[in-house]
Amino acid sequence: MRKTIIALAVMSLAACATQPNNTSTVQTTNNNAVTASSQSEQFHQLADSIWETLSESDDTALDDMSPEALEQRYQRDSQWLEKLDAIAVEQLSKQDRINHAMIHYVVKNKVDNYRFKAHLMPLTAEGSFHSRLAFLPSYTRFAEKQDYLDYIAKLSTVNRYMKQQVNWLREAIEQGYTQPQAAMAGFEESILAYIVQDAEDSVFFDPFERQPKFVDDDNWQELKEQAKQIIDEQIMPAYDSYFSFMVGEYLPSSRETVGASALPNGDAFYKNRIEHYTTTDLSASEIHQIGRQEVARIRAEMLEVIEESGFDGNFDEFVEFLRTDEQFYPETAEELLKEAAYISKKMDGKLPGLFKTLPRKPYGVAPVPAEIAPKYTTGRYSGSNRDDRAGFYWVNTYALDRRPLYQMEALTLHEAVPGHHLQNALAGEMKDVPEYRQQTYISAFGEGWGLYSEYLGIEAGFYQDPYSDFGRLSYEMWRAARLVVDTGMHAMGWSRQRAIDFMADNTALSLHNVTTEIDRYITWPGQALSYKLGELTIKRLRTNAEEQLGNDFDIREFHDAILENGSVPLDILEAHINDWIKQQKQQ
Repeated sequence: MRKTIIALAVMSLAACATQPNNTSTVQTTNNNAVTASSQSEQFHQLADSIWETLSESDDTALDDMSPEALEQRYQRDSQWLEKLDAIAVEQLSKQDRINHAMIHYVVKNKVDNYRFKAHLMPLTAEGSFHSRLAFLPSYTRFAEKQDYLDYIAKLSTVNRYMKQQVNWLREAIEQGYTQPQAAMAGFEESILAYIVQDAEDSVFFDPFERQPKFVDDDNWQELKEQAKQIIDEQIMPAYDSYFSFMVGEYLPSSRETVGASALPNGDAFYKNRIEHYTTTDLSASEIHQIGRQEVARIRAEMLEVIEESGFDGNFDEFVEFLRTDEQFYPETAEELLKEAAYISKKMDGKLPGLFKTLPRKPYGVAPVPAEIAPKYTTGRYSGSNRDDRAGFYWVNTYALDRRPLYQMEALTLHEAVPGHHLQNALAGEMKDVPEYRQQTYISAFGEGWGLYSEYLGIEAGFYQDPYSDFGRLSYEMWRAARLVVDTGMHAMGWSRQRAIDFMADNTALSLHNVTTEIDRYITWPGQALSYKLGELTIKRLRTNAEEQLGNDFDIREFHDAILENGSVPLDILEAHINDWIKQQKQQ
């Protein structure tokens, strides 16, 4: 009994002695909680305000591209960036840390684009503002009469908008910010494709091809006449003027060099684009070396496939065989589109075995618009943020003798499912996240996922014949070679021809595709680096998960974990997967 009393007394004294410290600890904890709560609230208010401003769209006018407007937006964006940098990110929740990284990524790129004068280079070998404007009809929702009135009002600002862009291109000539002449050869044809004699043949008139029920005959005729008048008197003259400027001033004045390093402040610009597109701090030389290593590895696998095919010849002879034999090429655009649709549907049936979560939004298969097809890449995914419009897998049906069927499986898995459509649609359907999380696309993640999706085709039972398997490897080699040629041209003084030769010597791409791709890399520095670096990251994370989890590794769970936060920087993806692995071990 006495021992019990003594024990209770000691406990009481100990409690009394430690009471002040406990109070202090509680107060400190509470203060930390208050600080964290304050940081969270401050961040939410700032991020919501930024996105609300960026999302504001004028339904009746295109953006003001005047020097004053651009400067004002730059000052605004710079202030936002300062405020975002002042947030104590470590005090935010995991999801808010991701939110912060995403909105920061968006704002920083806007600031960087202005600093590096991206407004002086608003065009690539694939197109420019003139071709982007042509998507106005398809990206506009027409649900009531006012939508048509707003659309007509916006059409009336096309002339002003294009004049402002041409003014920037004239300044680009003066300051040395033109695109390389060799990469822009034939660019004027993409402008000419939109110039028509009859306004009703214009892409801008497409919304008036069919009368909606909610507009009566008289009003409909009036709307059509207004649209035709603006197209005839404003838009076509704007395109005519742009064509004349491009042929008479811009192209003759374009620079002879091809690398970004030749631009004013070019080395810093290219370093910035590497950071933006890869979300890493890798240098150009490091990326170049990674590319060399991957090219050597894939080349060895290609040689194995050639041997398995029974072909009697070397690598170059096999590639020439693939490039020239008629059996590998579609005879009609319809045949190519049907092949793409069949592969897409075949993969649809495999998805439940690879993913627990699938998107609601469907996708379609369509040809690349004829106006941009000649200089456009082989295929691309065209997504949609609207709930009344599907995503589309675009297939380039221009020059069918350069669209080999043996590459269609890899292309389709990348652009449609399980590649870009599945990833983008799932991101758009994420719950309880800000809109900017759904709509921001980070190339290293998205393109890395697309290339990883080509690899998933092996597990899904594709690439059963050696030609298709070689096509898959050729596509992987294409992305590995990009690491070499992009850094080679923009940081190491490579010529355009050297880059073309390297790509042609190491892939089975048609020579037309090789040339259009190299011109794309020349006029879009850094973007081509994102594919392979993103894919290597995802593969490395999967290997780590498989090794740590052993028999408990679930491929469906892993893929859901990769995609569940949307398109994120690679360091955030890695941290998230490491957390996921720990959780799986605990379970």
